[in-house]
Amino acid sequence: MMMILAATLAFAYDSEPRALTIFTDHMVLQRQKPIPVFGLGAPGSSVSVELNGKKANTKVDDKGRWLVKLPAMNAGGPYELTINGNVAARDVLIGEVWIASGQSNMEWSVAGSPNDYPAAQAASKPPIRMFTVAKASVPDPAADVIGSWQPASATTVAGFSGVGFWFAESLYRTLGIPIGIIHTSWGGTPAESWTSIEKLSQTPSMKRRVAEHMKMQGADKTEALAKYNKELEAYNAAIADTGISREASEYNQPSFVDSGWKSVTMPDTIEVIEGRPIDGAFWLRKEFTLSQGGAGIVTLGAIDDFDQTWINGQFVGKTGAETANHWSHPRRYEIPAGILKAGRNVIAVRGYDSGGAGGFTGPASELKLTLANGESTSLVGAWKYKLEREIKPLPQPTAPLGIGNPWSIASLYNGMIAPLVPYGLRGAIWYQGESNADRSEQYATLFPAMITDWRERFKQGDFPFYYVQLANYMQDGDQPSDGGWAELRDAQDRTRALKNAELACILDIGESGDIHPKNKRDVGYRLARIALARDYGQKVIYSGPRPAKVTAQQNQIVVTYTNASGLRTNDGKTPRAFAIAGDEGKFYWAEAKIQGNSVALTSANVASPKYVRYAWANNPPVNLINGENLPAVPFRTDKKPYTTATAD
Repeated sequence: MMMILAATLAFAYDSEPRALTIFTDHMVLQRQKPIPVFGLGAPGSSVSVELNGKKANTKVDDKGRWLVKLPAMNAGGPYELTINGNVAARDVLIGEVWIASGQSNMEWSVAGSPNDYPAAQAASKPPIRMFTVAKASVPDPAADVIGSWQPASATTVAGFSGVGFWFAESLYRTLGIPIGIIHTSWGGTPAESWTSIEKLSQTPSMKRRVAEHMKMQGADKTEALAKYNKELEAYNAAIADTGISREASEYNQPSFVDSGWKSVTMPDTIEVIEGRPIDGAFWLRKEFTLSQGGAGIVTLGAIDDFDQTWINGQFVGKTGAETANHWSHPRRYEIPAGILKAGRNVIAVRGYDSGGAGGFTGPASELKLTLANGESTSLVGAWKYKLEREIKPLPQPTAPLGIGNPWSIASLYNGMIAPLVPYGLRGAIWYQGESNADRSEQYATLFPAMITDWRERFKQGDFPFYYVQLANYMQDGDQPSDGGWAELRDAQDRTRALKNAELACILDIGESGDIHPKNKRDVGYRLARIALARDYGQKVIYSGPRPAKVTAQQNQIVVTYTNASGLRTNDGKTPRAFAIAGDEGKFYWAEAKIQGNSVALTSANVASPKYVRYAWANNPPVNLINGENLPAVPFRTDKKPYTTATAD
């Protein structure tokens, strides 16, 4: 279960100037550009910044802020950053810096994709680093953020953004220089939350939302907040873990007899075990045999939501709400010498699920115990299970717009982007759009406005902005039809008109029944291909086939593609997902035939085709790719208005 944090950040000015939180240990600074360093302090106080032998001086302004720019430097490090002679950050590297932002598919952690998690652990390198911005929905631009830089290791990478990590890993593997990712995302949020109020006020399609926002800053705010706080208090009370019951107090002891418990196979969820939706406290126990004792490490994969773990009655570790992304965080607990012994041992885990799926949700490969001498014992398979306490959580209340609700316009820009300005960076990657899919026409102007807003704020020119086109999702009917996700993809495609804006198509790797496709590695790699080609001079194809020309020829219509070397289908069958129409505009599925770099389309129902659509559906059955295995990009040639709203 994902728990939402809404925080108002306020910082008092210290007498001694300090840099903002992003300037901390293990950070990566952008190479080959002047390096902005900025922070807070008492107005009028002096600031002297030094890095790698380069210095810059300034004074704190009357608003308590300061900014210096160090000269551009080449990739390298580690260095120390000092402010007024005091060390502010150690292990500082200079390399390439990218912001990674959006909603849940950008937030999705490496550990949340079990098939790719072991590969990510193996690919982790300390010069790949990620700063994860804590969630903050606030009404005004915040002074700072909460977060920390983490070098990528087999342990830390679990909590990294999956898309962000694989993007960085591809860049590092190719360029061989430090890569820093500033990860700032929040699941289930719309683009207007990530755009400043000033820019939204200049965007005609956002007129009504801006008016609502201004209203919520007035008298309605107090009443709405009081109602929300009351509902939130009741919700938190309903999902709270009241602790281990008296009856369960001996469940963690090796002498406890669990013969009456249910036998289950782990890893699995308690919903599967119980055969119904269920939340609450549960216990799992397992006996295992060792040839000898000694210190060791137990790994359990992810446990949704929380856990406490004992071995032979001795507490060895727990994961609670204080851990970021705790529901997908892999458990790894060190076992001191003296606990494990030769012969019979018992592990007991108390889990607590406060909503949604619960239980052992990580890969089976993570469920094991390893001794200090390297001896490994799998914990996959038979366990004993007992439900301690079931809870009936209330519906989670939604904060009123303007009061900590991440759907409040500009709120995430204020809390999670504004404090980062003007950190030096190469560009941004973005995965979002699901929360705007019912307002595609509006998104066609809102999304470019957001990109322009960020560029204006960071004052680093039209920096690269690469984004993910929505994956295939849901189910479609048997006949060609309009779909909200098809229209949102089209709005995303139209955003390519902006300078240095480009999309990564992932229509081939979505999941019809899951809005969160687990394959984040290919998503990161496709974004990286764009950057490698456009920003780092690498000769790689970064786009699937795109229509260059559409020609009507009597009873057929021919689509000629660019980026079409090796044009083929990924299953050896004829191309699918094409539909054509005549003057009347009614679309029918087309028979398609590949002819070199073109696809010829005909239909017995369309004597004189005029319009063509490809992959114009929520979940189109696409199979057309190029020689780089990149999918053809969806398009249409008709000008029919979107079926989704043009304004919210």
